[in-house]
Amino acid sequence: MGKKFNFFKEAIATAKTSGTLVPSSRFLAEKMLKGINFSDANLIVELGAGNGAITKHILQKIQPNSHLICFEINELFYNELLKINHPQLTVLKVSAENIIEEINNRGFTSVDHIVSSLPLSIIPKEVSKKILKASYSALKNKGTFSQFQYSLDYFKKMKKIFKKENVTLHFQPLNMPPAFVYKCTKNSTISS
Repeated sequence: MGKKFNFFKEAIATAKTSGTLVPSSRFLAEKMLKGINFSDANLIVELGAGNGAITKHILQKIQPNSHLICFEINELFYNELLKINHPQLTVLKVSAENIIEEINNRGFTSVDHIVSSLPLSIIPKEVSKKILKASYSALKNKGTFSQFQYSLDYFKKMKKIFKKENVTLHFQPLNMPPAFVYKCTKNSTISS
């Protein structure tokens, strides 16, 4: 008989990579997914999917011909995601830096939407920079990138990558702790 998964215990043990002590609230999940057009999304990618709190919301909304690829490097979170066992879900124990290679390996050329719960402020700067640039490159034109953080540390960086006119800031107080949500849209008509 397997051990019951304890998010809090795993988050404490892996605080340097998980970035939180509690799973995301349904309110945060809704804020992160607001504005995504699920009716025409072929591929959605989730970065730092954790125990699947947001993953499950995405799977409830995607169309029968859509696909969700989750990146999660934490072994226990990865194993929890595998338990979701959904035919449209692929779970990878791979760093998000490799997003382009991984989607290409699965027959996709671009991503419609990226939903990220990565703790960017505690990931080494060179790694987070690679992840954000690779994510931008992987997105199709007019594709969206949603990122939540507990601070505004990355707001300026997002504006540099996506251009300031393509980035909006939102706040979700009904989460523990309260979170900021960055909504970014790729617009390739603006020089990058």
